[in-house]
Amino acid sequence: MSSTSHDPRSLVTVDADGFPCVESPVLQTEAGTRYLTAPGIALLSRPSFRPEGLAGFLAGFQDELGFDSYLADPVPLSPGAGICKAAGQLCYLSFGPRRSMNADGDRYFDNIRESGHGSVLEHANYSMLIYGVSRSLTHELVRHRAGFAFSQVSQRYVSPDLVRFVERPEFRAMPELHALFEERIDRLAQEHLKLCSVLSEQQTAGAQLLHGDSRTDARKKLQQAARAALSNETEAPIIVTGNARAWRHFLAMRGSEHAELEIRALAALIWACLVSQDALLFGDFRLGAAQDGAWILTTPTPRV
Repeated sequence: MSSTSHDPRSLVTVDADGFPCVESPVLQTEAGTRYLTAPGIALLSRPSFRPEGLAGFLAGFQDELGFDSYLADPVPLSPGAGICKAAGQLCYLSFGPRRSMNADGDRYFDNIRESGHGSVLEHANYSMLIYGVSRSLTHELVRHRAGFAFSQVSQRYVSPDLVRFVERPEFRAMPELHALFEERIDRLAQEHLKLCSVLSEQQTAGAQLLHGDSRTDARKKLQQAARAALSNETEAPIIVTGNARAWRHFLAMRGSEHAELEIRALAALIWACLVSQDALLFGDFRLGAAQDGAWILTTPTPRV
């Protein structure tokens, strides 16, 4: 899926409400162990902007300033670009006829990025479900703290029969490594189940370290110990909310040719979803290919 023979935007489907997603099929080994080979993404929430809410504020200025014309701009913007542009123009009280019009949105946001005025981009938030990604990837993802919120699956609360795995891009491309991957996850899945069984027996026998004050607490004690059998290839689905500036930083850092291969593929797919929603905020990124043939992202303003 990360091959540059496909543009990541071709993998995005958009539902009737305009929300994009990238599907990732679930595969199985002959033994029935479930795994995925590429990230899946679903946009769950996006900005909502109601410019009419500015009416009372704008009406409080002198009529001759023509601030009411702001609400009559004939060119609509996407909600994300709309709230960011309103925030930027508030900084200068630039609501009159001589302001940057929506028709000049490309030039306006080029200037925002070139001047480093990235704080106005923090008003547009996007939430995504991300699955088909490994625990090793999410260890890197959650390092992006500023402007992000994360809710990730907890292995302490998830039943062993719900555990899935993720195959790395390098293994998919090589039959020998792919075969070893399937053998490994079959073994890990069985070891995980065996550990759960042994720990359950010990818990029933009264093992102090496994004692729980409630059924939920007892199950947590069991599963937190059993997860020792799971590798970094274990799937770690996560819901991520980030503002446009934070997402831009993620795309610039993790879409770089120097980024790790799995998270670089994710960055390209996230960009494909985001740019489908707002080209003014994300359209300056350019898609390319690294020497390994996987996608990379570049932008002239990576620090905004």
